[in-house]
Amino acid sequence: MNELDRLKSKIRQCDATILEALLERNKGIEEITLYKKEHGLPFFQREQEMGIQKWLKSETVGKPHKQEVEDVFFSIYKGAKKIQAEKLLDQNIFLIGFMGCGKSTVADFLNRELSMEVIEMDQIIAKREGMSISDIFEVHGEAYFRELETKLLKEVGSCSRVVVSCGGGVAMRDCNVAEMKKSGCTVLLTACPETILQRTKDDHDRPLLEKNKSIEFIAELMEKRREKYEAAADIIIETDGKNKKEICEELVRKVIAWSERR
Repeated sequence: MNELDRLKSKIRQCDATILEALLERNKGIEEITLYKKEHGLPFFQREQEMGIQKWLKSETVGKPHKQEVEDVFFSIYKGAKKIQAEKLLDQNIFLIGFMGCGKSTVADFLNRELSMEVIEMDQIIAKREGMSISDIFEVHGEAYFRELETKLLKEVGSCSRVVVSCGGGVAMRDCNVAEMKKSGCTVLLTACPETILQRTKDDHDRPLLEKNKSIEFIAELMEKRREKYEAAADIIIETDGKNKKEICEELVRKVIAWSERR
């Protein structure tokens, strides 16, 4: 064996070692996830993840190819989150509720902690139309916008394990609710009018609230939508007084229970 062949053989041995270790690691991730699920333990442990990242940083100080090594490990960590999501959730999650109830915040958290793809309906529609939601309302009218929402929901039906952050009016149409229930679990997030006002007071891309930012108006509009929201929901989660980690722990637990009842 010449020197080049010897070096190539060494690399192949390393690859085999890495592959075996990764398969064993992924098996461990599955086992931990199922153990947490069975024993009611928290799924999201940000402190543990921060500790692992700190360990990795310290172990690569002064080592060659530091960034490349860290990139590989971060990819492994991301893959572990996907494995966790696959063991916990087997459907799409549609987040519905009044504007400002926390849909985008919850979606971002699930993306970060479970590597679930997020579909922000308003963002996608605005990008496709080349204008803000407020401008779509002004130029084309609300009916046009609602048709765009329905069209997008039909597209989402072909996806799996995605988190869909729906606009506040999505659940008002029966056809939209039917589309959501075809491929996932509909989760209603709620908050009191005071909380909604606090969260939306500086946001100027909510056409229905732009000139009506008061507790009275919000409460009235919420009450008009309440029956439709509750009829559409498979799960209801109150967000007042809870942080995003607490909300998402509750969400995952309730989605699992909902899935097992089906």
